[in-house]
Amino acid sequence: MELNATYTSLVAVGDSFTEGMSDALPDGTYRGWADLLAARLAANTPRFQYANLAVRGKLIGQIVAEQVDVAAAMRADVVTLVGGLNDTLRPKVDMGRVCGLLEEAAGKLAPSCKQLVLMRSPGRNGPVMQRVRPRMEMLFEFIDGLAARHGALVVDLYGAPALADPRLWHVDRLHLTAEGHRRVAEAVWQALGHAAEEDWRAPLAAGVLPGWVARRGSDLRFAREHLVPWIGRRVTGRSSGDGRPAKRPELLPYDLPRP
Repeated sequence: MELNATYTSLVAVGDSFTEGMSDALPDGTYRGWADLLAARLAANTPRFQYANLAVRGKLIGQIVAEQVDVAAAMRADVVTLVGGLNDTLRPKVDMGRVCGLLEEAAGKLAPSCKQLVLMRSPGRNGPVMQRVRPRMEMLFEFIDGLAARHGALVVDLYGAPALADPRLWHVDRLHLTAEGHRRVAEAVWQALGHAAEEDWRAPLAAGVLPGWVARRGSDLRFAREHLVPWIGRRVTGRSSGDGRPAKRPELLPYDLPRP
């Protein structure tokens, strides 16, 4: 790939990871790696255009139904597609169906853009990750083949141990911190052929591990504030993204205020 290739537009498709949770801005909205990447690409390209169709909580079927055709119609230079992880968190999931929907999405998006970007998503170290790891790795193996069939790039975040460090994850244990999103933006930047500005794989500096009391307190807070509400939404068939519009639903110059 050409180093420092010029791209004039970016469309991001996916769920909360691509929406930017939990890289919170002062006004309560989320920034995230896709916004950071768009800003860097826009700095080198006048009137660079960007749309972010991702919405938190979306399953791959919803992403395909609600976002893929819209993204394909935009004919952007670069399209990022990250989805399926929410499906793997469900107790019962048909991985064959998940993979089939990803195939459908890539089949529509790849011909519509100059470069389709897929990801092997990061996973936080911990018991939840251990439970879903086999499904995630099945998904990532499929994504590798999907990329080969459609000429897509794969950004291997899962293969970077630093991104599994709990310090790069929000207290909800599902979403990256601002530093985590910054590293992902750098990873995609490099994958697109741009010169490295830092080593996004570098491990965090060693720190003092919290004691037993602090860890149990953190576990209780996580269960009360995040796990129980998450289970409640699953039981009632609700999603955190229900009724929520995409934050950048139109392909517009990046320097324009968001609607």
